[in-house]
Amino acid sequence: MSEREFKFYPEDFGHLTVKVEHMDLDFEVFDDHTVVQSKLHVEALEDIKELELNAKKLEVLECSHEYDYRQDEDMMVVKVEAAKGEKVVIESKTVCRPTKHILEGIYFDETPEGAPPQQITQCQQWGFQRIVPCIDDMTAKCTYRTTITADERYTNLISNGDVVVERESAGEGRERIVYDNMITPMATYLFFLGCGTYATFEKEFVYPDGDKFMLELLVPPESDETVARHALDVIHDAIMWIYLFTGPDKYANWERSLEIKAKMEKGEDCSELIKGMNFGYKYTGTVYREIGMQNSDFGGMENVGNTTITTNRIMPFPEMTDGSFEYMVQVKVHEFYHNLNGSEVTGRSPFEIWLNEAVTVFIEQEYHEFLFGEDYSRLDRVLTLLAPVGGTFAGDDSVTSMPIEPDGFNDPNELITGVTYVKAPEFVGMIESLMGEEVFVKGLDLYHTRYKHGNASRAQWIEAMEEASGMDFQRMAQVWLKQASYPKVRVERLWDDGRFVLKLKQEGFEEGMHWEFPFVAALCREDGSVIEEKMLRVMEVESEMVFEGVEEPAFVSLNRGYKFYGKVFCEVDEEELYLAARKDGDIAARYMAFYRLSEGEKMRILEGGEVSEKFVDLFFELLDDGELMERVGSSMVAIFEQVEDPRFAHEYQKLYDCVKAIQKAVAVKNEGRLKELYSEYAEKKFEGTYVEKEAGAIKARQVKNTCLGLLARLDNEEVWKMIKAQFDGAQCATDRVVAFSMYLNSSAPDKMEMLRAYQQEVSGNLVSWESFLGVVAGVSSDDVVDIVREVEKSDSFRIEQANDQRALYCRFAMNRKKSLLTEAGREFLREKIGQLAKVNEYSTGYLLKVFGNIDKIAEEHQAELVDVLMKVRDELSQEETPSVYNTIERILKGSPKGVQKWEENKK
Repeated sequence: MSEREFKFYPEDFGHLTVKVEHMDLDFEVFDDHTVVQSKLHVEALEDIKELELNAKKLEVLECSHEYDYRQDEDMMVVKVEAAKGEKVVIESKTVCRPTKHILEGIYFDETPEGAPPQQITQCQQWGFQRIVPCIDDMTAKCTYRTTITADERYTNLISNGDVVVERESAGEGRERIVYDNMITPMATYLFFLGCGTYATFEKEFVYPDGDKFMLELLVPPESDETVARHALDVIHDAIMWIYLFTGPDKYANWERSLEIKAKMEKGEDCSELIKGMNFGYKYTGTVYREIGMQNSDFGGMENVGNTTITTNRIMPFPEMTDGSFEYMVQVKVHEFYHNLNGSEVTGRSPFEIWLNEAVTVFIEQEYHEFLFGEDYSRLDRVLTLLAPVGGTFAGDDSVTSMPIEPDGFNDPNELITGVTYVKAPEFVGMIESLMGEEVFVKGLDLYHTRYKHGNASRAQWIEAMEEASGMDFQRMAQVWLKQASYPKVRVERLWDDGRFVLKLKQEGFEEGMHWEFPFVAALCREDGSVIEEKMLRVMEVESEMVFEGVEEPAFVSLNRGYKFYGKVFCEVDEEELYLAARKDGDIAARYMAFYRLSEGEKMRILEGGEVSEKFVDLFFELLDDGELMERVGSSMVAIFEQVEDPRFAHEYQKLYDCVKAIQKAVAVKNEGRLKELYSEYAEKKFEGTYVEKEAGAIKARQVKNTCLGLLARLDNEEVWKMIKAQFDGAQCATDRVVAFSMYLNSSAPDKMEMLRAYQQEVSGNLVSWESFLGVVAGVSSDDVVDIVREVEKSDSFRIEQANDQRALYCRFAMNRKKSLLTEAGREFLREKIGQLAKVNEYSTGYLLKVFGNIDKIAEEHQAELVDVLMKVRDELSQEETPSVYNTIERILKGSPKGVQKWEENKK
């Protein structure tokens, strides 16, 4: 094993010896290379004799100073003698060469037919050094003046800031444009340059006080204008929501903000209504663009005035599934809010990427709640935490898990995980719960005001929250940010004549690192009404929550709102769980009662028993509750292929069969009513704004397709006809994709004919193709590897495309009953990890995540899984693929039982 577990550690990010003030950049963009002339303006913060500039894979043509280019270190050391306070300009002329698969710096994106090569940049986190010699550090924030000269056939030449010299001829079929980014000093990772052929759609955004700027949407040529207009409406509403419903006076303003929103939608004047009001973030540029990027490791990337969003999610295409629609809504508000949280105020180093993201996701979640309903949104997040495949708890329990602020990393892309985007926002939410929401927004405003146009550490964020609230969060932050995993809380209940006590004991922490978190509980009557609710700040290993002078509750509602990131274990009578699943007024606690009952059913089956009729009745009662389904969709009856019991926790095939048995039992008993419900929900119509109508339709489709999915478990000719009828007559992508998946997982004799016909149909549409690949990779039949290999041979599949990698390879890896527990699956994974590591390390990391529990899997598979990793590791170079190589090392180090089994087999 390597002595150095990670390539980079916090000590590698010291203070800068210069202050970067400005960069003048001149780009001469050609089809296969770009020549960059740079003037880097710095001020010495101390006496210096040389300056280290990051420079990766560049060809240096000229430099104004003597230099030593250490290419093996990606470092250009420039001889610069300057006294403290002296200003210096370093001029350079370099060449960079884009590729199709290294999605950093300048790279080739999907090029429209007949157009010059589509070229865009991705600088998160160290892509800028692939473009120009620079100080590629988050604290090197500066202003920019950017000149682009390129082929005149490009419809758009884009960079950060405002246009100061409009496009003009540069001769020989080329044109030039100049941008100034002077208002918001920008970290290097936020730089953007794009030379592309797009259809451009515009919509003016007007604030209530009359200030305005232009929204631009850059998408593939021939894009449908109606679809593009809907996309502009979504980002327009998101920006208005950020202005009206965030900021220090959010809650004091709430009712008036709702009134302003309504008036603005009608085009009415609000000048009198807004007097004396303090709102949220207000955009400072003249244009805000959303740019479609077809090939990217990320779904979206903020770039100060230019947000790139994966093209398949940038507009509500007819081929877009409901999950993708919700993602589109969220990514738009997320990336715009980064203009404040991430751009105006930037984390100090890659170790603070979580700080840029967690607060932004927290705001994104609030917007989702505003549109889709608080219960729907929160339950969706709870399911994200609990999901066995890709779920945050599952990832946090694996040997690949890292804390929110890890000890080190090999590549900054390793920090773009569920820990950053789910666990870290949950930490922010716990801080809000303890502070109170009205105080929290004051603290957030203090943070953004104090560090505007600068950098901030997590300690400074915590200090702002403490200053606003008068509370101490230092230890709590240290525990949550530096420790992996999460609290497992054992709860004991005591009742004694009007006194009810909850005794809490937490587990799952390192010595001296017990967790601090808010714990919310309520005592409830039989009808679900609350006797009393309390919140306790848990600060010790053992704690008590005491209710005095209360009546004896019919049931107890624990971790209401899922306020803390962790799991609760409490011995509860089954009858009480059934009551809570029917009556608890808190949707998260209500679902957890159902979740525990479903776990009991799975354990009963695993131990040789049958599905209970009582649970079948509960399941269907919830599904048949129209008010509940309208509020939260069918997520309320989600049953995961998992159990907590370690004997069965990784028996993936048996768990799949358990869930299938439960679903079939529901279908057998309720076949007639399921068909009625299917028809009823298929005919529902919804009113309201564009997004309001879509939100209602999404929930209805969830219920409709849940009914069809249950009927599919009957696997007979009548149901096959229903599924085919939905596939053939689908009016939306979700209905078609769901039907396709159900048919592939059936025993219908013509299912391969459907697969091949559908493959041919979608091969020319990148949105549908991605969905198709995901369905194929998740097939549960024994021949899934053969099917995946056949699809992989298609001319439409391109391994250099990140969407294709994620949809086929990553989705197959997560199909663990086939990818890990079968010989064919393991061999396919071995091949693809080795192949993909040389194309895209970030995507390869997702394949490796499924190996995070080797020592917990049945012993018969442990040696074979270790063998896969050993063979891949021996094929790779630690220098060329450090992220994959070192991750494999960490997995092997965290799997001593499996490694021992492997060694024994080798003897």
